[in-house]
Amino acid sequence: MLDAFLAGAHQVFAFDTLIYMLIGSVAGIVAAAIPGFTVTMAIILTLPLTFAMDPLQGVSVMLSVYVGGYTGGLISAALLGIPGTPSSVATTFDAFPMARGGEPGRALSLGVWASFFGTVISTVILIVAAPPLALIAVKLGPWEYFSLIVFALTVVASLVGNSLMRGLIAGVIGLGLATIGPDPMMGRPRLTFESDILMPGLPFLVVLIGIFAISQLMSEVEDQGEKSGQALIPDSIDFKTWAVMREVLMHPVNLVRSSLIGVVIGALPGAGGSIANLLAYDQAKRSSKTPEKFGKGIADGVVASEAGNSATAGGGLIPMIALGIPGSAVDAILMAALMVHGVSVGPRLIMDHPDLAYGMFVAMVVSSLMMLVVCVLSMRLFLRVTDIPKQFIVPTVMICCVIGAFALNNRVSDLYLLGAIGLIGYGLKSLDYPLAPLVLGVILGPIAETNLRRALMSDGDWTVFFTRPISAVLLVAALLSVIFSVRSILKMRQKNRPATDEQDGD
Repeated sequence: MLDAFLAGAHQVFAFDTLIYMLIGSVAGIVAAAIPGFTVTMAIILTLPLTFAMDPLQGVSVMLSVYVGGYTGGLISAALLGIPGTPSSVATTFDAFPMARGGEPGRALSLGVWASFFGTVISTVILIVAAPPLALIAVKLGPWEYFSLIVFALTVVASLVGNSLMRGLIAGVIGLGLATIGPDPMMGRPRLTFESDILMPGLPFLVVLIGIFAISQLMSEVEDQGEKSGQALIPDSIDFKTWAVMREVLMHPVNLVRSSLIGVVIGALPGAGGSIANLLAYDQAKRSSKTPEKFGKGIADGVVASEAGNSATAGGGLIPMIALGIPGSAVDAILMAALMVHGVSVGPRLIMDHPDLAYGMFVAMVVSSLMMLVVCVLSMRLFLRVTDIPKQFIVPTVMICCVIGAFALNNRVSDLYLLGAIGLIGYGLKSLDYPLAPLVLGVILGPIAETNLRRALMSDGDWTVFFTRPISAVLLVAALLSVIFSVRSILKMRQKNRPATDEQDGD
């Protein structure tokens, strides 16, 4: 084991490999910061460039893009309120209010350090616990996956603010949007009204960009009297990133819990960082002594969301390395890169190519360090985004959104959908409807439907969902989650009611 570890480390720490990884890290951060340009797209563009490299060198470069991409989405999420990637949706909830409150440097630093520690923690777990975690993940059937998604959907109840009804309506709208187009099992068109634009369905990224980016940009244009960088106070540029690191480490329970959620979700094939991002945020809010501060710029919210999504990078490698089952689309591309070099990915990978397997572990840690260094050194450059006048930043971001939406499928019709969904998002936002439940419904709706239909096709008995132990536990957890969320909302209303009554009395 030690010899394999040293052999892998020797290849990763070669000068040319480190240079390529540094370039990959920068590329991943920049690509993910552009709304609509996902980590998967960045990895796909990187893949052909690695064919001439050695297997470990090529995978190391792709891992650096992978790790950098999970952090890059933080930049636009914090500074613009627009998630750069689907896995940074929950990051906008507190990072953007914190930046608007005059602490953009702190918001970025919290996210960067949380991403770094989340990646490191997930890598340690990957090294120690890959075989047992992978065996558990592969045994889960569609019943367990459906119950997991039901549990994840209960996050809606904690993201609704003070209006449970509006949050549920937004979630139902999201589930409805997810049903438009071909059904995930048979491919038959649904709710398309014989429209060519709706026939392919609503791509998730188009919905994400429209709901968050377009609606946010329209709100910025509406409020022309406010300068884009108005919230940036003079001292906010002089933040101490090392002090922020200590702030992250002062809440180890939140950091470790969120990272573990990311690892577990990452190890489940097809789950991904978007679910881990929201679940980690949800659990941080439920466990907090001050849940009413979430959504207003609290540090725990930023740390939880970023640690959760970054930890999926290591978690996704667990089933890939141990069993040859990709945990996400990115892991599938990594598998393809290894197979191009004649390396068989599966249970014999560690036995037949130990230097490659342990080299990937080393590359994960090196990639996280490079991401940290690049982000810390570039922090002040990122912060200058808040000083750019709206008349420049709005059209620039709009162009990036349009390019990102078009590049997904190279369809002009997606641009019409982008505009329509942006108007819907702007209307809901103007009416004080939360947008997060809508996006959550779009993300999880197709996954829930697919696994429900697979489960019923395997066994039409509904009671199986309650007789399989893991599925039953998840469903009970979902029920308790809803009860706890409703109870918290009622408590919050009662707490705010005396203050309102006093103001009316005065």
